[in-house]
Amino acid sequence: MTRKREGDGATPRADLPLRRVWRRADRGPRPATALAVRTTRPDDGWCDAPESPCYNRPVRSPFRASHERMWREDGLYDLVVELGWNDRPPRPGRGSAIFMHAARPGFAPTAGCVALAPAALRRLIARLGPQTLLRIGPRPRKLRRDRA
Repeated sequence: MTRKREGDGATPRADLPLRRVWRRADRGPRPATALAVRTTRPDDGWCDAPESPCYNRPVRSPFRASHERMWREDGLYDLVVELGWNDRPPRPGRGSAIFMHAARPGFAPTAGCVALAPAALRRLIARLGPQTLLRIGPRPRKLRRDRA
């Protein structure tokens, strides 16, 4: 596991399980996927305040502590895959809200998430299931067998 910190802007180097898909019902059809799907509501958020007991968990607005809005007008979160990072249980300050979502125009950097072109994201979601792991980081080296 990586030394991820809240607000460092880095994607953690790890094998991340896929928890569920969040979707805006007003922005397209339900994706074909074996993952659980949650419909995003206008008051959905994600707590990113390490001092909060709700840290790295979904919350509802209004919410006093710092949180990210899941209902966005820019289209980035029309389809989101919630990645399992620092969530079972959350440890304050180890990073929150690591998602796979649509990329900004020009593929501008994210704050630590994984971003894909919207069409590629939809195609990929159709191939994902509860046992899928997303590997962030280098490929493992192949084991070499000694030849006798």
